[in-house]
Amino acid sequence: MDKYDKVKKIGEGSFGKAILVTSKEDGRQYVIKEIGISGMSSKERQESRKEVAVLANMSHPNIVQYKESFEEGGCLYIVMDYCEGGDLFKRINSQKGVLFSEEQILNWFVQICLALKHIHDRKILHRDIKSQNIFLTKDGTVQLGDFGIARVLNSTVELARTCIGTPYYLSPEICENKPYNNKSDIWALGCVLYEMCTLKHAFEAGNMKNLVLKIIRGSYPPVSVHYSQELRSLLAQLFKRNPRERPSVSSILDKPFLSCKIEKFLTPQIIAQEFRHTFLHKQPKVAKRPAPGSTSLAPAQKITKPATKYGVPLTVRKVSDAAKKPVEKKPAVKHKPVSKQKKRMELIEKERKQREQVSAL
Repeated sequence: MDKYDKVKKIGEGSFGKAILVTSKEDGRQYVIKEIGISGMSSKERQESRKEVAVLANMSHPNIVQYKESFEEGGCLYIVMDYCEGGDLFKRINSQKGVLFSEEQILNWFVQICLALKHIHDRKILHRDIKSQNIFLTKDGTVQLGDFGIARVLNSTVELARTCIGTPYYLSPEICENKPYNNKSDIWALGCVLYEMCTLKHAFEAGNMKNLVLKIIRGSYPPVSVHYSQELRSLLAQLFKRNPRERPSVSSILDKPFLSCKIEKFLTPQIIAQEFRHTFLHKQPKVAKRPAPGSTSLAPAQKITKPATKYGVPLTVRKVSDAAKKPVEKKPAVKHKPVSKQKKRMELIEKERKQREQVSAL
């Protein structure tokens, strides 16, 4: 801490303390996260160092930039850039009940998604997405922070129990003691989007038990029809109780009403880097032309469409050897056409015989 002058404590949460400092080297302000590690084993400390190393490799316009980290007096200190605009939680509370415009909400939301995509693409989970961990810079850029802190804590204590305040952002699967996964981050993302739309938490209750019940049921007050159907439909997708039914962050950004905004926040070079993997998978494969004289038809089993696409099993029936033998065809019997004149003569003869029988009687 010798390189920094402490200005003030600006926050306290699941990670410990957040201290605003000024660097003696460059005069800039930074935020230092102070995490107590004295109670950790040597193995847990090593894991924490690895997680901090992951932070050091993160570089994205919508992620709070890591500067350095060090250990001192039984604490781990992580130095990050300072966002002068404060966090999204304070920005929401400053509205005093006046709803944000949809344009403003989508601009913020797209930037949060871009940050989360960068993290998820590298197989990293945030684990603590909430409005208090989303920050605004002086020019209004949104930056996601604290995504490594929760992982550092995870080795020693359960995050939900260390949260100061009520865990409004817990997903149904976490409430049911199931493993945390990338779709748990998506649920928390939905909670933040709901908060921006209503200025309230999606799930609120007087005590933890009732809150958990509400979360597991997925019951939340509807968002105002003031907002578009697209936005309200997206919220419903993010709040799917089954994690598998929630969209990935890449598929969220693929929605037309969101994808059109990406170029506002990322340069063409960064877009090419961030979406290169997606673009490669989207490009259709060019079919090779068959060589002259060769057959271009594949076996029926190989060109059958996947059953999951249609919801029905598309199986190939096995044909027995007996059924494969050609059936001997019997020669067709040809019938000569009967003339109309012949039919008429037969009818006259039949009538004559009937008259003779009547006369005999």
